[in-house]
Amino acid sequence: MSSPDFQNLGKEHHNPRLARLGPGEKAGFAIGDFGFNLYWTCIASFLAVFYTDVFGLPAAIAGTLLLITKLIDAVTDPLMGAIADRTQTRWGKFRPYLLFAGVPMAAASVLTFTTPDLDETGKIIYAYITYSAMMLGYTLLSTPYASLSGVMTAHPQERNTLISWRFIAAFIGMTFVNKYTLPLVEWLGRGDEQLGWQLTMMVYGALACVIFAVTFFTTRERIEPPAVQRTAPLDDIKDLLRNRPWLILVGLQMVIMLTITLRGGSSYYYLMYYVERPELISNYLAVQALALAVGAAITPLLTRYVDKARLIVVLMGIVGALSLAFYFVPKDAVWLMFTLNILISLALGPKSPLAWSMFADCADYTEWRSGRRATAMTFSAATFSMKLGGAMGSALMLWVLAAIGYVAREAQSGASQTGIAMLQTVIPGAFALLAAAVASFYPLNNARLERIQEELGKGTATGERDTPGALDTQPIAPGGNPPAGTATS
Repeated sequence: MSSPDFQNLGKEHHNPRLARLGPGEKAGFAIGDFGFNLYWTCIASFLAVFYTDVFGLPAAIAGTLLLITKLIDAVTDPLMGAIADRTQTRWGKFRPYLLFAGVPMAAASVLTFTTPDLDETGKIIYAYITYSAMMLGYTLLSTPYASLSGVMTAHPQERNTLISWRFIAAFIGMTFVNKYTLPLVEWLGRGDEQLGWQLTMMVYGALACVIFAVTFFTTRERIEPPAVQRTAPLDDIKDLLRNRPWLILVGLQMVIMLTITLRGGSSYYYLMYYVERPELISNYLAVQALALAVGAAITPLLTRYVDKARLIVVLMGIVGALSLAFYFVPKDAVWLMFTLNILISLALGPKSPLAWSMFADCADYTEWRSGRRATAMTFSAATFSMKLGGAMGSALMLWVLAAIGYVAREAQSGASQTGIAMLQTVIPGAFALLAAAVASFYPLNNARLERIQEELGKGTATGERDTPGALDTQPIAPGGNPPAGTATS
């Protein structure tokens, strides 16, 4: 289905919500996610390895730690969403957090990647405290940052482009971290891995603080909640629980992040212990991230012709099929491993800009449906589902390693090697196919989004559609356009 002409919609009604953004503002927003990936990619690609091979925790204990700490996020993420939605400053609701929360986040990350001189019990307690603090700092920054994309513009294609720019920068950051972190740890540590990780995170933290300040100074918030809106956080939660597209997206984001984390996190173990070519790790991860960036870059082109949810169904189906085929690649066929890695990552690349753009659409849908807007609360679930999916992926990987008898820094048995190969191929492939199935239920297509933006822009969205299931009662005419006079959701 081709995309509606949203450009004409904005011109016809002079709708300030449908603002066009200049390249400077898009770049300023996008570079913020480069900063976040100085942290997130270290977590996704290296934290499990750090805990098992450097910090010295057993794999099963490390896996449980990564998952249990997400229970804190179940409280802090929506709480941060409620706080950010109600923040009132001369700089806006969301931008100030980028300026003031960067230093605490940097400090927590350094402590997380520091190895104290403690016994095993002391290390476990230390790891729980520092990693929880790191994730709290991440919440303070990431929820407002993600929400910012929902208030810079409501123009659907412009929003798709903005978020694609964001994830191009994110995957460039991922490429940088995957390519240079291990060499940087070796260079800074001079043979001391524990010191090397600590100093590396100091460098990343300082760089991230500068980047977040750039995002603060180059962006602008344009969309405000309705002037008469006076709601409690509980009302925001109730609105979201009645938002069917949002509920589907939460599950979809979690499953896809589980898929991505399994692939990224197991790459080290796959190349180190299965292929037995550790010198390939940095290049394999760097190529993976570059392919993700290319996939993100072509997302605006793809969404001109295909609805976002339908596109995710197709792409995750491709990821699933190629991941299952990956299992049968011989250990010495390095060229084929890299080829499949690139193709899978190209298909995964559009996922992030698509999902985050869809969360912004859900914030608009809540406002259209109920007459109330809670942008940060909507995006807090996105960050929570992302972190929970990532934690579940890392925990599952470490539990499998423990079950197959993985021992750090030693040659693995045949059964252990088979399990490691499945963590890189079959298991993430199965979750990718599950994600495709979940995405098929997402109901906001281009025609419905056009009508929502038109009514919100003209002030004709009365907020009287607060009926569960209303989304499915509005018919779409042949060709994807709403019948005349129909308030399509």
